[in-house]
Amino acid sequence: MDKLVAGAGVGPGSILEVRVELIDSVPGIWRQLEFRGAMALNQVHRVLQVAFGWEDVHLHRFTAGDPFAPLRPVDGEVPDVVQWLPGPECEEPADRPEEGCSLEQLLALGAGAAFYEYDFGDSWLHRLELVSRRPADKDTPPARLTDGARRGPLEDSGGFPGYEQIMDTLADPSHPDYAEHSAWVAEITGPDEPFDPAFLDIPAVNQALAKTF
Repeated sequence: MDKLVAGAGVGPGSILEVRVELIDSVPGIWRQLEFRGAMALNQVHRVLQVAFGWEDVHLHRFTAGDPFAPLRPVDGEVPDVVQWLPGPECEEPADRPEEGCSLEQLLALGAGAAFYEYDFGDSWLHRLELVSRRPADKDTPPARLTDGARRGPLEDSGGFPGYEQIMDTLADPSHPDYAEHSAWVAEITGPDEPFDPAFLDIPAVNQALAKTF
């Protein structure tokens, strides 16, 4: 696993269709994305930030399995979770540089699935599942959003418990915290447009992705 290099053994012309869903989101918040299979994980991170509307102001990591699933002890000790981080943040024996692993390699390690956690405080956990693979042509972009549901949660909203509480408050103008929460949301999203948690602007996301690469 230490010798993985982005693109090694991977067809450069492969396109991966991947469904990415936020764990525990009800209603589901998900994206159907196309990636070049040889894309390194640091670039996948950038795509996911754009696709879910994150602001890239917190730590993140990739894992081949659920990072919170119980691990079976080995020789009486619970092994550390192998995780892919930005190179400068790799400090522990189980840390791997995300720049040296491709998306296709990570999905292969996870038997077609992998995980991306953003913001270790709010712990927004995304599950990536490989849907299909096909050859790419010269006009295929490095990444593209093809489908999805709902906008991403608000940054620093306290994970799903906090975000759901904010959404419940905004849905009830008579709630005592309505004015405070409305002002906070407007400060984050801007006062020009009403906040709609169900709206996903796919063309806008793809325009942003086109500027990313």
